[in-house]
Amino acid sequence: MNKGDLVAAVAKDLGGSKDAAQKAVNSVLENIKKNVKKGVNIIGFGSFGVSARKARTGRNPKTGEPIKIKASKNVKFKAGKAFKDIVK
Repeated sequence: MNKGDLVAAVAKDLGGSKDAAQKAVNSVLENIKKNVKKGVNIIGFGSFGVSARKARTGRNPKTGEPIKIKASKNVKFKAGKAFKDIVK
């Protein structure tokens, strides 16, 4: 499923127009992006947050020589129990 498919499914579920569904989907995604640093917890779905990676030494796969990998921050998602149960 891509974003267009999601918009179509939301429009069908709500019995509304695709324009209204597009605005709703975009609003949800934008608000998750804006608040991910604080943490976003959607009960029954999951939580979005930021995780920190420490600097480390890696290897260039082509030459095998060691390289330094800088510390970074990444977005993480942890699925909620109800969401995990659907996958089982």
